[in-house]
Amino acid sequence: MHNSKNNVKHFRPVLATTVGILFVSTASIFIRFAQQEASSIVIAAARLVIASLILFPTAWIHYRQQWRTLNRSDFIKGCFSGVFLALHFAAWITSLEYTTIASSVVLVTTTPLWVALLSPFILKEPIRRSVLVGLIFSITGGIIVGVGNACQLFDGHFVCQAMNISEQALWGNFLALFGAWMAAGYMIIGRQLRKKLNTISYTAMVYGVAALFLTILIVIQAEPIMTYSNQTYLWLLALGIFPQLLGHSLLNWALKHTSATYVALTFLGEPIGTIILAFFFFKETPTILESVGAVLIMVGIIIGSFKRVKKINEA
Repeated sequence: MHNSKNNVKHFRPVLATTVGILFVSTASIFIRFAQQEASSIVIAAARLVIASLILFPTAWIHYRQQWRTLNRSDFIKGCFSGVFLALHFAAWITSLEYTTIASSVVLVTTTPLWVALLSPFILKEPIRRSVLVGLIFSITGGIIVGVGNACQLFDGHFVCQAMNISEQALWGNFLALFGAWMAAGYMIIGRQLRKKLNTISYTAMVYGVAALFLTILIVIQAEPIMTYSNQTYLWLLALGIFPQLLGHSLLNWALKHTSATYVALTFLGEPIGTIILAFFFFKETPTILESVGAVLIMVGIIIGSFKRVKKINEA
């Protein structure tokens, strides 16, 4: 009985991150539908506002005592985490308007690299060798998936679309990289705060700050929000519930039970889920390079979680 309980305890973070990534993978599908009418900043705000409105009442009624245990430093960290999350979504979604999907994927998949490099200094969490090797495999796979959007195999040779390096493309590339930096900051701070807050109280705080920040930006930019079709509002609602409320909340739960580097590593599974969903929704068949990259990402995640899985078997 004791071994069985240990098995469940060690396996829960793995299961949570796996299911979380499945939900997160739906984001690009909903975003593509919503972008037919809504701007990127509105899409970023909508997913966080919707998730906050659902979470905050429960957090306030049942868990506001946890917020009272936080000191001033913790509240400042929570605000920074929310701003980092807001900037991550705003920058990443906006980058798709200026640069290619390939470039955006390559740069956004560097998030776990920044987390891994910063964690030993900020969180004092050493990088396990298995996680480091997993990072190398998964980041390589992420790059290949990105290149796979621009290159095709013809007559035994890879032919890639020529891209002119313009100021617009450079700006889009910077936004995607900036989004990766912001995601890294969000995860590292989350790892610290999750030691004091449960999933609902933490996500309600961070999502609320992020939603408020983006709402202020919408007001400043005078973005229209009441002129969309009912279908677009439906896509925005789905974006707030599935990838945000369910997907990111599961990953936030995992931050309390495993390292920030491992959680960041599992984010690299998102391109795989996106490719599968794109096939069913848009009949987009993955290229050979995308398939190879997806395999490398999975190998990296398996290697990165090897010791955690090994603990399950030894418990």
